[in-house]
Amino acid sequence: MLFFTQCFGAVLDLIHLRFQHYKAKRVFSAAGQLVCVVNPTHSLKYAPTRCAAAQTSVEQSILPPCHHHEAVHDPQLVPCTCPLYSCPWEGHLEVVVSHLRQTHRINILQGAEIVFLATDMHLPAPTDWIIMHSCLGHQFLLVLRKQEKYEGHPQFFATMMLIGTPTQADNFTYRLELNRNQRRLKWEATPRSVLECVDSVISDGDCLVLNTSLAQLFSDNGSLAIGIAITTSKVHNAEDEM
Repeated sequence: MLFFTQCFGAVLDLIHLRFQHYKAKRVFSAAGQLVCVVNPTHSLKYAPTRCAAAQTSVEQSILPPCHHHEAVHDPQLVPCTCPLYSCPWEGHLEVVVSHLRQTHRINILQGAEIVFLATDMHLPAPTDWIIMHSCLGHQFLLVLRKQEKYEGHPQFFATMMLIGTPTQADNFTYRLELNRNQRRLKWEATPRSVLECVDSVISDGDCLVLNTSLAQLFSDNGSLAIGIAITTSKVHNAEDEM
């Protein structure tokens, strides 16, 4: 009976996932957009040491090595950029993508425009939804987080991070769009580099921010569809021509 119950639960989860994916494809197929159904992950307690390590990596690439500790941190190493866990991994920027895919099993989609379908929006905070987006020869990290910035008032924060340097990030513009029931909401900005901490971006509010009521207006049976588009920055292109 235990085996049957576990198998039956797995089958129900699979049917639910397929149903969510079918609904998303039905809604967005006319636009020719790829749809990625993203299940939530309850975040472990965010460790401030991860952000401190990220900040230290950036600072040490500019400032002389700190002499407070005997061990000298390699400025070319960056900490794990996955916001879901306090992962102790460190590595070069070129292998961040392989680490996220192999260790954290993060999905990656390719295409100029995709749809990020986050399921189970009703789950309590903190909860994260995350995917990678491959576009224009670069990889981007999309993070949607449900978090209580004020006690008892959860909010949703969505941001796009380039798996690259801040200089490279300045060459792109990303757009997040919610569209449902004759309502449309857009957020457009320059992506931040993964060398910066996701927690800091959310704390600064430099991202798409939705309160619970607004998120419910755009959700469908507990799922939130976010259209994603990435383009090269016209400002930088014009400067290059000059």
